[in-house]
Amino acid sequence: MLGIIGGSGLTQLSNLDVSHREIVRTPWGEPSAPLSFGRIGKQEVVFLARHGFGHTIPPHLVNYRANIDALKRVGATWIVSVASVGGIRADMGPGALVVPNQIIDYTSGRETSFQHADGQQVLHIDFTEPYDAGVRVALLTAAREQGEAVVDGGVYAATQGPRLETAAEINRLARDGADLVGMTGMPEAALAREADVPYGALCVVANWAAGRADSTHEIRFEHIEATLHSAMGRVRHLIEHLCGA
Repeated sequence: MLGIIGGSGLTQLSNLDVSHREIVRTPWGEPSAPLSFGRIGKQEVVFLARHGFGHTIPPHLVNYRANIDALKRVGATWIVSVASVGGIRADMGPGALVVPNQIIDYTSGRETSFQHADGQQVLHIDFTEPYDAGVRVALLTAAREQGEAVVDGGVYAATQGPRLETAAEINRLARDGADLVGMTGMPEAALAREADVPYGALCVVANWAAGRADSTHEIRFEHIEATLHSAMGRVRHLIEHLCGA
């Protein structure tokens, strides 16, 4: 079963034929929202709105552990995360779809692991390649077969939020090698690796990051909403193709 985590702009999947919804409780608390179960094409799907159905949970307060654990508990065997981001690299402007291959984590104060001091053996995960290669290939193949332009690869900078970054901070991220900036990529990806659930991301560039192009002096939120409204329709079609519809 495919688990889909929807971010800003994707709080529900209109193309998901919902069979039922379920509230799942975990040792880490409740996930962001009830899980929606159904099918898209030939694929069984479970959908979770990362920020809640009403987009009420800010990125630094998302219960990432409960979200990943809940998806695994109900049988998700692979996860696609959909997230809106800011573009830093020149070919990642508003409306671009990107399948990143690397992450730099700038977050702080979040619960980043399922491990606790409970006497169990410490688990060190290999995080050299933070996104699962098979999930990345599936996303890129679906895009290619559908004729959807998707950027293959990019470094996702995970920042704390919920505020957007300063222009100087974006310059620093660029110097560090970041191509995209978002607020939810970590610890979500690392927790999926700990849980041994293959995980990949489809990033939707909602705006130029601070100090770039038309965001040189400010970021216009009305532009973000318009871009996401258009781009998420393309994302839904790509997911349909991914699911064999």
